[in-house]
Amino acid sequence: MNNLDSLLFAHTHEWVKLGDDQMYWVGISNHAQEALGDVMFVQLPALNTEIKQGQACASIESLKAASDIHAPISGTVAVINQTAIDSPETINAKPYDLWLFKIKSEDKALLTSELGSLLSSASYDATL
Repeated sequence: MNNLDSLLFAHTHEWVKLGDDQMYWVGISNHAQEALGDVMFVQLPALNTEIKQGQACASIESLKAASDIHAPISGTVAVINQTAIDSPETINAKPYDLWLFKIKSEDKALLTSELGSLLSSASYDATL
């Protein structure tokens, strides 16, 4: 499991972390997957799509609801996780291990600002 201290959270319940590959990995929080219930379908952004922080860029559907996934930072979608598409139920079992897509960000000043607007694990938990 990812160390929760290595994750930053958006108010919209996505997490992001800097991976070993120097890309930013994006997933959804445990709170989000619990609220959704059994995840049945995930639609991820297309490769090389430019996304902006806060933009709805993917969607997730469960037996209970459908919800947008928002970009926690701006950049280019560099990798999508086929496991999330093929086995979406894994999101329920391991929300902090299963990343959905990876973002590559070239604008360091913007990235620094956007990362600064996200919440630590403790701060995120305090909002729930």
